[in-house]
Amino acid sequence: MNKKNWLTSACAVLTISTCFATHADIKLGALYPLSGSLALLGDESYRGLEIAVAERNASGGLKGEQIKLLKADAVDAGQAVGAARKLTSVENVTAVFGSYSSALAFAATQVTEMAGVPYFELGAVSDNITERDLKYVVRSNPTAKNFAEGTITAITKIVGPTLNIEPKQLKIAIIHEDALYGTTIASFQKQFAKEQGLNVVEVLPYSAKAIDLSSLILRLKGSQADVVLQTSYQNDTTLFFRQIREAGFKPKAVIGAGGGYSMQDTLKVVGAENMEGILDVDFPQFQTNEAGAPGIGAFAKAYKDRYGTDPRSGHSLINYVGAKIFLDAMESSESLDAEAIRASVSKIDIPVGQTAAGIGAKFAAKETLKKTF
Repeated sequence: MNKKNWLTSACAVLTISTCFATHADIKLGALYPLSGSLALLGDESYRGLEIAVAERNASGGLKGEQIKLLKADAVDAGQAVGAARKLTSVENVTAVFGSYSSALAFAATQVTEMAGVPYFELGAVSDNITERDLKYVVRSNPTAKNFAEGTITAITKIVGPTLNIEPKQLKIAIIHEDALYGTTIASFQKQFAKEQGLNVVEVLPYSAKAIDLSSLILRLKGSQADVVLQTSYQNDTTLFFRQIREAGFKPKAVIGAGGGYSMQDTLKVVGAENMEGILDVDFPQFQTNEAGAPGIGAFAKAYKDRYGTDPRSGHSLINYVGAKIFLDAMESSESLDAEAIRASVSKIDIPVGQTAAGIGAKFAAKETLKKTF
């Protein structure tokens, strides 16, 4: 080959390589606790996102390109910061989806905001996450305030009337895991209980990693609590139920807030007979009526086809619905630039009852959803 022909061949190869490079996958980050004590619900949450992305890819992808989902594991806030930095500065993702844990989301979003990368929160509930004037952080799920309102309403509208007791006469104890998730819900519970004139006799934080809650349960017995509100994960939920049985503590009502109470695995460990009559405020479950949640049957089928079992909690469903909302917004945006995506998200207006989780969505500054249920 002479020099002239060699140059021609090299240019041809370069042209082909450039052509293929323009059709690279669109990279999206998925930041969740996939190991450690939060792994069960972290993985369940990730599955919802994974199904939504698989559906989008099967229908042509995002703006004609396939989505490549990059998983990032984080078990604490420090790892969340590192994972967010890698996704934004090394992997150069277009957006990050996450993250189930409020503590992880709070830390990771500070990194993505500085990088100018949209962060779509699909499951973490602490209101603080979206109350920091962060331009590119948007959330699609109900918040801690919503959960707390639900638990107090359960006392005034269900427990009191069912027991034929004036709600203000009930002795209420609030117990919660002591990280951002539990602390935020408990603070709203105290606020709303005070507004309703309810009698809160104990507020007891504890570590979600605790292996013994017996001293806490003794405090509950000593206060003669009629109603216990618990904000918890799975391990501390099952520990609480085991130890109240051992201690012979039988409150008139127990009301959970969050996935620790709605997991199928929790029911298996605690026993259906011990969960009978227990109330929980949580994300919608996959057994919701299709009439008020169009597409929920298709979601449940897609989940079972992919993982060989029914959904383990509502976390996969709420992540699936949120991911679809944001992927649709990205598809309709003028470009995949952060500002264009933000503008597209601001135009979302989905009425209540028009998603597979039954929720609607309308976003605004410093607000998760104008319409939730």
